[in-house]
Amino acid sequence: MTAPVEVLELVAQMKATERAFVLATVVRTVSVTAAKAGAKAIIAADGTIVAGWIGGGCARGAVLKAAREALADGEPRMVSVRPENLLAELGVVAGESRDGIRFASNMCPSKGTMDIFVEPVLPHPSLVILGASPVALSLAAQARVLSYHVTIAAPAADLSAQPDADAIIDGYRLGDLNDANRFVVVSTQGKGDEAALRAAIATRACYHAFVGSRRKMASLRAKLLAEGASAAAIDDFKAPAGLDLGAITPEEIAMSILAEITVERRRGQRAAHQSASRE
Repeated sequence: MTAPVEVLELVAQMKATERAFVLATVVRTVSVTAAKAGAKAIIAADGTIVAGWIGGGCARGAVLKAAREALADGEPRMVSVRPENLLAELGVVAGESRDGIRFASNMCPSKGTMDIFVEPVLPHPSLVILGASPVALSLAAQARVLSYHVTIAAPAADLSAQPDADAIIDGYRLGDLNDANRFVVVSTQGKGDEAALRAAIATRACYHAFVGSRRKMASLRAKLLAEGASAAAIDDFKAPAGLDLGAITPEEIAMSILAEITVERRRGQRAAHQSASRE
């Protein structure tokens, strides 16, 4: 059985628009099952099946649960839906994982077995850089090599050359950004610091950083607090940005920031791996 053309077309469209989703594929069936090997379904980030079909309620709950987990940790998984007597023969219970396979119970009268591969397809991590400083431009170029979706926001007059970025915003009004694991760095270095920080504060991200000294950040913090900004939001910023590598040049500073972002980005995946190894 081949996947319907509309499923494959939608996969391409969702990848192109940087949307998170799960592709679930039936890889094996035994006995009577509603869906057969090769059947596919696309599960959106909100948990709805937007295209395709992988069977009815016998498998749906287990697959949707696995899809949520896959979107959270970025890891694919195998789900095996089997009748209770076959689970008992294996010595496992519904919800248990063994050798990378999550087992679920098939309570339907058909009593068939379905193995479904659940594969998360996540947008590229998003790096939003506010400013047109040498550090900002170097950070954008290095991040692109590492497959980040890079947005640079800065007044057009501040850009002396075309930056290496996926998106360029004139000024600091960020508007709608792609839905992804997002990292925000303010690297204005004296040109529009306050405006850039106000925009960054209002932008949801798992990492906020300011390229500048602690003293400079403390001065800006006082000004922003006087304007009514949230103290907690301001204090969420890492300043100075980057790991302490003794960096001096713009390129080295950019590298130290990307190193720090990498630590933050992989933190959740390391936790997921450690949790899985204990199961």
